[in-house]
Amino acid sequence: MSAESLVEYVAKALVDEPDAVEVKAIDDQDGRVIELHVAETDMGKVIGRNGSVAKAMRTLLKVVAAREGASISLEIV
Repeated sequence: MSAESLVEYVAKALVDEPDAVEVKAIDDQDGRVIELHVAETDMGKVIGRNGSVAKAMRTLLKVVAAREGASISLEIV
């Protein structure tokens, strides 16, 4: 499973408006940046209390990055 599809799957499971979820991968010199766009009303669900959900998603991405041997970061926009 690719990092983008993993982020999309988790985000769609969390939000009330799964059709509004967009995931974009951008490659730069530091590695890959995954941008997650959700509806404004679902932003709190994706970030979580004190950032706990976002932190968990970033931890999952670290596992995928270790498998691929690359650097992957997540930005919630």
